[in-house]
Amino acid sequence: MNLITAVQALVDAQVEFVIIGGWSAVLHGSSYITNDLDVCFSRRPDNLRRLVSALAPFHPRLRDVPRDLPFIWDEAVLRNATILTLTTDVGAIDLLAEVKGLGGFDQVKESSVPVRAFDRDVWTLDLPSLIRAKRASGREKDLRILPELEGLMEAEEPE
Repeated sequence: MNLITAVQALVDAQVEFVIIGGWSAVLHGSSYITNDLDVCFSRRPDNLRRLVSALAPFHPRLRDVPRDLPFIWDEAVLRNATILTLTTDVGAIDLLAEVKGLGGFDQVKESSVPVRAFDRDVWTLDLPSLIRAKRASGREKDLRILPELEGLMEAEEPE
């Protein structure tokens, strides 16, 4: 698994996206271990084209469905889905058009910060927004990381 390759491909293709989820926590200094890449993406038509092209070399397919189930990786699938959980040659990638507790891509982008990671400039949720999204999801694994994220936020605050 080399999700860094996927991030680099997205940046190099000029895809509009924001890293959310576990990798966002890691980019803020968390010790959280994650096995997938979660990104929120813009649904603008030109961005959908770039996103399809960027990930196509990694042979995306739906996760947790029979492998013989037909799946066409194209702009229509991105336009019509709010959340896509994918398996790729470089690892698991979750694509979200909206983030619970934050909204669609434009709201997510407004709640993000630029960081240098993976030899690229990327956008990731700011810490308060990441905490809000984790809390809004209500999932056990997201709630478990909240104390660490809140501690990181306190450490960032000037005294």
